[in-house]
Parts: sequence; structure tokens; C-alpha cells
Amino acid sequence: MQRRGITALFLALLAMQPARAEFPDRPLTLINPYATGSQTDAVARALAESLAQSLGQPVVVVNREGGSGVVGLRALMASAPDGLTLAFSPMVPLAIQPHLVRNTGLGPEAVAPICNVTENILGVMVRADSPFRSLPQLAAAARQRGLTYGSPGPNSAPAIGVARLQKAAGGEYIHAPFRSDSAALLEVKAGRLDFAAIVVASGVPMARAGETRLLGTFSLRRHPEFPDVPTAREQGIDAVELSAAGLYAPRTTPEPVLARLEAACATALTSEGLRNVALRWAVLPEYLGRAAFARRIAEDYASHGRVLRELGVEPQ
Repeated sequence: MQRRGITALFLALLAMQPARAEFPDRPLTLINPYATGSQTDAVARALAESLAQSLGQPVVVVNREGGSGVVGLRALMASAPDGLTLAFSPMVPLAIQPHLVRNTGLGPEAVAPICNVTENILGVMVRADSPFRSLPQLAAAARQRGLTYGSPGPNSAPAIGVARLQKAAGGEYIHAPFRSDSAALLEVKAGRLDFAAIVVASGVPMARAGETRLLGTFSLRRHPEFPDVPTAREQGIDAVELSAAGLYAPRTTPEPVLARLEAACATALTSEGLRNVALRWAVLPEYLGRAAFARRIAEDYASHGRVLRELGVEPQ
């Protein structure tokens, strides 16, 4: 009788406990580790709106720029692993920067990948009146004299694309690093650089205005804005440099929370808002779930380790 009384009391106390709220029960924060007004920022804000619709909570974008994405991803690592703080970023701080900067703490295992969102196709753009009509022509000229080019930074993904071009086709390429694609393109437009290695989407406005031309991409596919421009590989140059951007959570976020976020991300990529932003910025939506995205990051990390060692780059 006493045991039944204790059991009844326990059940009564349990019934009085508040039910565990279903995730998410509070607003979420989405870290953008790049500048306000950038392509990454625009996609991050569209993604945040779409995630908010799926999750039933506001998703607030905060900018934590610096260190080619390292500052923002380190902020994510320091956040509580409850799924309420996320980051949207290209893979650069996870797959490239750890090979360049010591003690970032970043790499494929530093965060929990949720989903791949876009591919940022990289390529080579010249002034509209440039004599170069293809990547082989450009490489042939570089074998005769050094060509100058701009990129969004030393050892950025576009600059590594040029390194792959150099390895595959030879030539001398004199690098002028800038803080953005647009700054490099302005120098090309002014005739002070032979070409720019960029995220192709950044060059769409100038190309549409007839000021620049795309010679080729470092992707495995053509950019839909330039369907007649073949990839480097299609032009006989085995120079592939892929650049993807995705959604991440802190590494020890619980499995059920990650599954919920993965489903919300898959839904977000079908939203009209995200599709419209992707179209406006000429980026390609590309969904990969957690497992496939994690494999892509690991492969990208290993590939960049090899190419940077071949270039003699040591972490500083």
C-alpha cells in the first residue's frame, strides 16, 4: 500500500512538470561571416526567412566578418550546441583557411554540417575588348609573358583556381589580391589587370553591361548565366576548383535537432524567396543533406591541403 502511494505521488509530481518544448522554442541566430551587402549576406537573409517559415520562429542574421570567414565560424564554435545559433558560409574557413593559418581550430570536424545550399561557380573574366577568347589562349599568352590578375584575396578559392590553371596549362600569373571580386573587376575594366578570378555571379552585372567577358569556369558545369561559355575542363584544361556554401551548427548539437534543421533546410531550398535571391545574384541552389555535405567538406579540405602544399604554402 505504501509503495502504491509513493508511486502515485511520483506520477503526480511528474504530471506537474512542464512539458519539454519542441525545438525550436525561441528565435534563432544565423551568423553570416562575410560583409553586409555581399552575395553571401543576401543568400543568408533569404535562407533565414525561409527557415523561419519552416521552424515557426524568427531567424535573425548577424554579421561577424573577418579572417575570410574564420571569425564567424569560430563564433559558431563558441555557441551553445542547442541548434539556436547557426552559420551560413562558404566552405573556405573550414577547407582552406586551416591550411593557411595556424590554430584556427577549424576543419571538417569543427562544426556539424546541416546542408549544402548553393554552389558559387568560380571563373576567369576579362575586359570586353581583351584579345583572349578562351582559357587556352590566355594560358598560351601567360607562357610568353606574365599576366596580371586580381582575386578576392591571397589563397582565396578563385586564386587557387588560377593555381590549378597554372599547374595544368603552365604560364606565369602575377597576383594582385583585393578585398572583393568587384574591386578586382574594376581594375580589369580600367585595363590595369589582364583578368580577374572571381565568383562568376559577382561579374554578371558588368558582363550584362558589355564591359567584361567570361572566358571559362572552374566548375564541373557551365554557369547558367553564360551557357555558351565552357568550363576549363571542356576547354582541355584540367583546372577544377569548386566552391560551395552551406548551413552549419555547433559540433555537439543533438541529433534530433540536427535532423529538424536538415529538414527545414531542404524545405527552404524550394521556397520562392530563396529562388528569387539566387536568380538575382546568379548563384545556383544546390541541396545536399548532412551526410553528403560532410563528405564534400572533408574531400575539399584534403584537396586544398594537397594543392597548397604543392604551391609551397605553409600555415602562418
